[in-house]
Amino acid sequence: MSTTHRAAGSGSQPTSTGSGRGRTRGSAPAGGPPQQDGPGRRAAHLGLRAFHALPGPLVGLIGVMVVLSFMSPYFLTSRNLTNIVTQNASIGIMAVGAALVILVGGIDLSVGSTLAVSLMSTAWLFRDQGLPFSLCVVIGLAVGAAVGLLNGLLWTYGRLQPFVATLATMSIAAGLALYLTNGNPITGFPSWFLSITTADVLGLPLEGIILVAVYLLAAFWLRFRPSGRALYAVGGNAEVARLSGINVVRLRIGVYVIAGFLAAFAGMIVGSRLNSAQPTAGTADLLNVIAVVVIGGASLSGGSASMLNTFIGLLIIGVLNNGMSLLNVSPNLQPVVIGIAIIVAVLTDRASRARQST
Repeated sequence: MSTTHRAAGSGSQPTSTGSGRGRTRGSAPAGGPPQQDGPGRRAAHLGLRAFHALPGPLVGLIGVMVVLSFMSPYFLTSRNLTNIVTQNASIGIMAVGAALVILVGGIDLSVGSTLAVSLMSTAWLFRDQGLPFSLCVVIGLAVGAAVGLLNGLLWTYGRLQPFVATLATMSIAAGLALYLTNGNPITGFPSWFLSITTADVLGLPLEGIILVAVYLLAAFWLRFRPSGRALYAVGGNAEVARLSGINVVRLRIGVYVIAGFLAAFAGMIVGSRLNSAQPTAGTADLLNVIAVVVIGGASLSGGSASMLNTFIGLLIIGVLNNGMSLLNVSPNLQPVVIGIAIIVAVLTDRASRARQST
């Protein structure tokens, strides 16, 4: 009884009997610092983990879009966002093939010239040789695949470095594109061909749907098909992959054929959009294509690439180019910004890999 009266009269908290009933919620043990509420700390921890789980390119894309949304009132309009996708469809399609080539440890400098020579072949056969346009399109796609086949053969059987081999075919294809028509453009394509870049499906541009479909097919192949998963093994260590029973030569040639075909396919998109075949079409897109793949996190040493990250890299390049146009940045400075973005992406990816290895 006396003990109870002393506690009440002194104004102190009731003493705990060890069960914790007398301690108020949120108070710290005697002599210790205050502790954060449990659910709040867990929520903060989960939020931090979710942020770190986001792909690095996606974080960069969100940051760029937020900045541009404040700098230009026209950036976040639905029409402008649609234009970003459609205007970069050809670059995005070429980037899929370039990513596959880089995945196996190669490089393709000829994608832009392959686009030009395949498109000019299609237009030349249609106008000067009088062939049905649908047949001309098929032949043009075959020309692109043939350039890719040559690249693969020069690497695997010719023992040329991919950089040297594709540099040579880039020059050859660019010269042939100019030679076919003496450097003159060709116009006047069928209406069904032009509808590829003018038609809508359920309110969405057909051009954008084709772009997304190409990425989904490539992602499905890499994720669920044995030959697609084997590309990572070839890019990681070709000798180990060969000893494991993987036909390294066939896969390397195959991805170059795919890259050439996709470059030719991108050429058809460009021809449909412009209603003309320009002998220099695509030749200036090499920087953007490589930038898309690198910013998407692909390792130039091979063995690492993702279609999701490559698509995000495409959106980053498209957003940067579009934003600089809206802000009236000089076209001469735009390649400077893209070059800086490549450097930042590579340094960021290198730092991320270093953290993961420790």
